[in-house]
Amino acid sequence: MAIKLKGHETFALREGWLNKGLAKVDANPKVFSENYGADALGVGSNMAKAIRYWLKAGKFMEEPPKEGAKLTDIGQIIFKEDKYLEDIFSLWIFHINLAGNEKLATSWYAFFNLINIDEFSKEDLMNILLEKLTPLAEKKTIPERSLRDDISVLLNMYVKEKQQNYDPEENKISPFAQLGLLKKDRNNYIKTQPDKDKLCDDAVLYSLIKFFEKKEVDSIGIDELLNSPMSPGRILNLKRMALNEYLDHLEGQGYLTVNRTAGLDMVYLKKKIGLKEVVSNYYKKH
Repeated sequence: MAIKLKGHETFALREGWLNKGLAKVDANPKVFSENYGADALGVGSNMAKAIRYWLKAGKFMEEPPKEGAKLTDIGQIIFKEDKYLEDIFSLWIFHINLAGNEKLATSWYAFFNLINIDEFSKEDLMNILLEKLTPLAEKKTIPERSLRDDISVLLNMYVKEKQQNYDPEENKISPFAQLGLLKKDRNNYIKTQPDKDKLCDDAVLYSLIKFFEKKEVDSIGIDELLNSPMSPGRILNLKRMALNEYLDHLEGQGYLTVNRTAGLDMVYLKKKIGLKEVVSNYYKKH
C-alpha cells in the first residue's frame, strides 16, 4: 500500500484548528483553492496545509473530485453539536478515525495498531516503526527524516499538556494530550490506559462498531477486540479488564451480547447501529 508520512508539514494539531477548519469548510467548499486556505484561516500557507491534512486524516472532511472540500457526515454532526470541540467525546471520535487511517496517517496507524511495547524511547520508536512500515511501503525506501518528523509530531500531540504558565495566545498545545493515551517519564514514553472518566461508553461503542464494520461480521471474539489492528483494545489502549467493563456496560444498554460460557468469550452485535447514529445519540444525551 502507499504510505503517507509528514502530511502535517511538521505541525502537530493545535487547539482551535479543527473547529476553525470545520467552520471555514462548512462556509466555503473552495476554501483551500486560494493560497492553500491561508487567508481564510488566518495562518501561514504551511499551517493551512496542515489544517487541511488533519481534517482529512481524522475523517472530518473529504475532498471528492471536482466538488471541493466538504464535511463528512461525522464532521457535520460534530460541527453542529459541538462547534468548538469542547466535549472530549469529539476528540475521541477524531482520534479513533485518525489511528485507523493507514492511508493518510500511516505512522499513527502503526503506532496504535502494530507495535507491541508499552514503554520506549524516541529512538526505540524510530527503529520499531521503520521495521513495521517497511513491509507496507511496497519496496519503496522510507524517508527517515519524514518518519522522525512524524514521530515528533505524534508524541507532542498526545503528551504535551498545558502548564501553569500556559499562554492561550500561543496555542501550541494539542488538545489530544487530555485523552491520557501517552505520558513521558524522563527520556521514555509510556502508552497508558485512559481514565474511565475521560473515555465514555459511547466512544468505545464507536470504535467497536467501526471494527465490526471493517470485519463485516456480527460476532467477534474478545481476544480480537483486544489485540487485532483497528480494534478498540489497540486504538484506545485498553487492557482486558477495562475492555470487559465497557463491554458489560454496552451489553446493559442493549447494544450487544457477551457470551463468556465454556470459554467462548464472544461478542455479538444485538442492535443494528451505524457510526453516525452513535455520534448523534451521544449528543442527544448530553
